[in-house]
Formats: sequence, C-alpha cells, structure tokens
Amino acid sequence: MSAAIKTRRLSPWRVLFGVSVLVVVVAVSALSIFNWQTNKSTISDEPWFAPYVDVTSTPTFAFDQLGSTKHKDAMLSFVVSSKNDPCTPSWGAAYTLDQASARLDLDRRIARLQQQGGHVAVSFGGVLNDELAVKCTDEAKLEQAYKSVIERYHIDTIDLDLESTGLQQDAQERRAKVLAKIQQERRASDEKLAIWVTLPVIPSGLTEDGTNAVAALLKHVDLAGVNVMTMNYGQAIEEGQGMADASKAALTQTHRQLGILYKQAGIRLNEGTLWSKIGATPMIGQNEFKDEVFNVDDAQALNKFAQSKHIGRMSMWSANRDTPCGSNYVDVKKVSDSCSGVKSPKGSFADTLSSGFGGNMSSSAGIVTKNDDAESTKQTKDDPASSPYQIWTEVGAYLEGTKVVWHGNVYQAKWWTKGDVPDSPVLQAYQTPWELIGPVLPGEKPVEQPTLPAGTYPEWSGDEAYDTGVRILFDGVPYQAKWWSRGDSPAAASSNADSSPWVALTQAEIDVVLQGGAAN
Repeated sequence: MSAAIKTRRLSPWRVLFGVSVLVVVVAVSALSIFNWQTNKSTISDEPWFAPYVDVTSTPTFAFDQLGSTKHKDAMLSFVVSSKNDPCTPSWGAAYTLDQASARLDLDRRIARLQQQGGHVAVSFGGVLNDELAVKCTDEAKLEQAYKSVIERYHIDTIDLDLESTGLQQDAQERRAKVLAKIQQERRASDEKLAIWVTLPVIPSGLTEDGTNAVAALLKHVDLAGVNVMTMNYGQAIEEGQGMADASKAALTQTHRQLGILYKQAGIRLNEGTLWSKIGATPMIGQNEFKDEVFNVDDAQALNKFAQSKHIGRMSMWSANRDTPCGSNYVDVKKVSDSCSGVKSPKGSFADTLSSGFGGNMSSSAGIVTKNDDAESTKQTKDDPASSPYQIWTEVGAYLEGTKVVWHGNVYQAKWWTKGDVPDSPVLQAYQTPWELIGPVLPGEKPVEQPTLPAGTYPEWSGDEAYDTGVRILFDGVPYQAKWWSRGDSPAAASSNADSSPWVALTQAEIDVVLQGGAAN
C-alpha cells in the first residue's frame, strides 16, 4: 500500500491475467448456516478489525485516541530499512525508532492506546521502500532488526506488506527463516507472535509472485493469515464490474489458492479454517486508478460478504484517509493520503467495515495451525439425483459456458475443455478452463439437459469437406459450419471462435431440432 501519493507499480501478472474473474454465488441463509456448522474454523471465531495508520503521514493521525472508540486496534505502517543502513529499521525511511520516539512521540502514543485496551501491530514493507529482508542479507542482523521492533513496542502481531522489491525470491527465503526462528523462540517461552502477510490481489486471485511468497513463508513460518489488498485493480478489473464484486471475486480465488498452498505444505484445512486465515484491505474512497472508487456502499457489500464467510481480519487503507477532503483539495480524483476523495462523513468507512469484527488482534495471536480432522476435509461424493447439472467425467467434452458438478460444487467452463479436472490444484486462474460458481444447494434437483438423438447429424471427420451451413456432431456436441472447411477441428471453436469455421448450436437451436424443426 502506498504511503504517499504515488502510482502503484503493477506486476505483469497482475495485469495480464485479471480477466479471469470468479463468479460468486451467494447462498441462501440456511445453506450459509449449514456450511458454517460443517466447516467451522478450528483456528479462531474472533475476527478483528484494524485499520492501517500511516505513521509518517502529515497531518499526524491520532491513533492513540482509538482507545475511546469501539474499534481500538491499529496496524501501524511501515517499518522499512533505513537509507543509511539496510539492517537498521526505520519508519518510512524517514525516522529511526529513536527518532520516531523523540519527534513523533510514537512510543508514548502506542503505550497510551495499549493502556486503554487497544492493540497495535506493526507492518513491515509497503510499496515505496525496502522491507528489511530485501537488502539486509546478514541473517543475525536481520533477526535483531525484527526483534528490536517487536520488543520495543510490546507487540504480538506483525504484518508483512510485500510489494515491489519485497517479493524478490532471495529476500523471501531469508525473511521466512529468520521470522520462523523468532516465532519458535517466543512460543518456547510462552510468548505469542502472529505473522500475517499482506499481498496485492486481482479478481482472479493472488499473482504468481504472491503465491510464491506464501509458499516460501509456509515452508518455515506458522502464518496467522494472508491479507489481500482489494484495491487498485487497473486493467485486471472487467468492464462494468464494481469494486465490491471484484473484491469478492479476489477473496474467493485467494481462498481457493490458499487451500492448495496449505496442502502443498502438508497441512489440510477445511473451508471454514481457510476463510479464518484470510483478511481484506480495501483502499477507501478514491483508488490510484481514476475510475476506481470504493464508496461506503462497496464497504457495506464487502463487509456483508466477509461476515458470511467468517474471514479472520478486516483492515483498510487507511485511517488517515477516513474523512472527506476539504474545499482546498480540488482534484479528488487524485489520491490524497489524508482524505478519501468521497463525501462520506468522517469515520464512516471504519464504522462500516468493522461491523461484525469485534475481536482483537491479540486474541488469536497464540493459535497454532494444525491439520483439521479428516472428516471435515474429505471430498464430497456427487449424486446424480441431487446434482443440478451433469457430473463431470474425464471423457466428456464441454463447451464454453457448460456447467458441471464436481465434488459438491458447480463449475462453469471458460472455454472448450476435455479431460481437465474442475478442482485441479492450479494456483493461477488462467491455468484452468473452469470457474467455481458455488456449492450444490440442499434440495436441488437435476436441470433437464436436452440432447440430440444419436444419428441426428454425422460425426465430424478430418477427411471430409464441409460446406457452409452443414451440421455435424463432435464429441456429442452439435456444430454448424460458418464457411467451407476441411480438417479444421471444432475443438478450437470455443477457444478461438473468430478463426474457427465452426460454431456450436445454441440451446434454442437444439430445442428447434428436438421439436421437429429442420436439421441441415
């Protein structure tokens, strides 16, 4: 997240693959209760809210006064490498820890909030400067740098905001090993240390850099969770897609990816536990792309979705910005670090996003991640009598838009596919032809799928020449020729419709044939 007015640098993956957006189905309330009972989190039932506070931004935000409000916790940002010494922690590369105490009165303000029952966590990294592990290559010095922050501010939760240089591979391994050592030492002495990682996200989920970062941490660290920056989607957001819907899709895809990453790390978690290990952080008001504005209605929709999934954490960027811009701030389409750019009253985003997140960050800091019971993670056996769509088979061929059922969920084909398992453990959405729509609902019955009788049309042959308008069957699917062709397989019609001489018949056309209409 930005600590100043600066355009975010997007990774190529963030832009190129944002077109694959998960369609989210909101189940009826009875189903939500059913799913929560059978997949309840074994980690924590106390989700918490803590807005990011930009410590070095001006005017200074009085986070120490949060103790008198209903949401008392704060995520202070960002600790990074000092410009003079990469192994010396600093606030925003502007103040050493001692300088922040003297000039910002930071230590006293933190202590005041803690006296009032509030909690603070420290976020390391951000987009503008180097996270400590990037250039501090001496692991002993890096360990001391992290410890100096944790011990000075008496905190039991830290956040790793990994963007830009923070996602470098060599830094990931170094960071994970050092933090694992600190976490293990603290636990051995009955002290807590929750480690969250905060990453960029697009509607199709974490980027490849992001999944690599989670995988590197899981090799060594017991992660409290993955917090995704539901903001600044850029070209990855689809035309007409709102910020709330894009954020819901991003969270749902992150949930899918996180399940795979934990399995790869040898840990099996049920659906509910995985949701409790996810956090969401929208950028309130005007985002860094002019057409992206996250308003209070978006906040309400995101909060409702987050509560329905029982995610573990809600944050926002930032508490500094949770106030309308004054009349002297003319261009509200340009991001300010001290106001939102929208007309919502002061504190309205915090009030909206914090609803239902009444826990505090310290309450779950000591929880150790363990395998969920086998019963809660076993695959669902599909029953044709209660499946609304056909059950996926390895030999079946599926057109773009075809819906199938697999392991208790409904999937929809993004392009023509055959032999691709719908729940194949791929981390990036572009690697699979299937989109998860949602679970099979209780009481559902099969949706009648009209089929053409055998022999209605001849089977396609690569040796035959076909004139315009001729109809054939290919893997049981009827197609019509758009122009003369020979040897052009209908398999390419869905993935490259413009260049293919074949087009699949629509359901309406199939119905006409079934009702006795003309069959070319």
